Amino acid sequence: MRHMTQKEYKKFVYERSPSSSVMLKTARAFVCGGGICVFAQMISTLITDAGFDKETVSSLTSVTMIFIGALLTALDIYDGIAKYAGAGTIVPITGFANSVVSPAIEFRSEGLVLGMAAKMFVIAGPVLVYGIATSVICGFFIWISGGGI
Repeated sequence: MRHMTQKEYKKFVYERSPSSSVMLKTARAFVCGGGICVFAQMISTLITDAGFDKETVSSLTSVTMIFIGALLTALDIYDGIAKYAGAGTIVPITGFANSVVSPAIEFRSEGLVLGMAAKMFVIAGPVLVYGIATSVICGFFIWISGGGI
């Protein structure tokens, strides 16, 4: 077997790599992400029409969307949607549910505590930690500057 030069290798990889359409992927992400948000708005409207106050409506809508995202992940449906929609499934709250449930399912064979519970926040945990830490730091600086809280 002969060795390829770097130029030959680049050509080899380019010829065998699947082509990707940025516009198509962007359109899919937009439509699917928007569809998830429209679905959430429909749930919100149904809960509002049931007579709940604004705070309860937002909480119930969030919990419902997280449950649906987690359920679709557990049923191995969410990954298929994500492969088609790309980033459109990451942005809404269902993407957060997927990022919590996926590692838990992956490590379930290691047991309830050391597997599922320990791995549940492998992906979402750092996001939560840095998000909360940043908000505390920003809040501290606003408070120090006299902006109040």
